[in-house]
Amino acid sequence: MKVSDILQIKGNTLYTVTPDTSLLVAVHTMAEHDIGSLVVMEYGDLVGMLTFREIIETLARNNGNVGTSSIRKVMDDAPLTCTMETDVNEVRRMMLERHTRYLPVLDNRTLMGVISFYDVAKAVVEDQSFENKMLKAYIRDWPEERAE
Repeated sequence: MKVSDILQIKGNTLYTVTPDTSLLVAVHTMAEHDIGSLVVMEYGDLVGMLTFREIIETLARNNGNVGTSSIRKVMDDAPLTCTMETDVNEVRRMMLERHTRYLPVLDNRTLMGVISFYDVAKAVVEDQSFENKMLKAYIRDWPEERAE
C-alpha cells in the first residue's frame, strides 16, 4: 500500500496558512475544523507545519497564552515529507523514528495532502480487515480432500 492509497481513502482536504498568520487565528482554525495540523505555505511552497505540539510548547512557555506571535516563530520549518509513491511501511517507520504525527505529501514541490498517524493506522487496519475476509472466504471454499 502506498501513500496515494491512503489519500484516496482519506480525501485530500487541506487547510493551509501563511507564516504571517497569527497563532491565535491558527488555533481557532484548528479547533473549528477539528484538525491537528496546518500546512504553512508561502509563495506556493511548503515552508513549514504547525501542529498541536508547537502550540502546546508555546502555551507552556507563555503561561497558557498564545500571545500575538505569528506562526513563523513557532512552526516546524523543516517538516518531514513523503511522496504519493512512498510505501506505508516506510511512512510508519519515518513517523515513529521522528515522532511525527502529520506528514505533508508532495509531488515534486506540489502539496498533494497531509496524512496523519491516524490515517495510516486506519488504512492498515482496513487493509488487514479486507485481507482477513478474503482468507476466510478462501478457507470456507477449501476443497474437500478425497480419500483414495
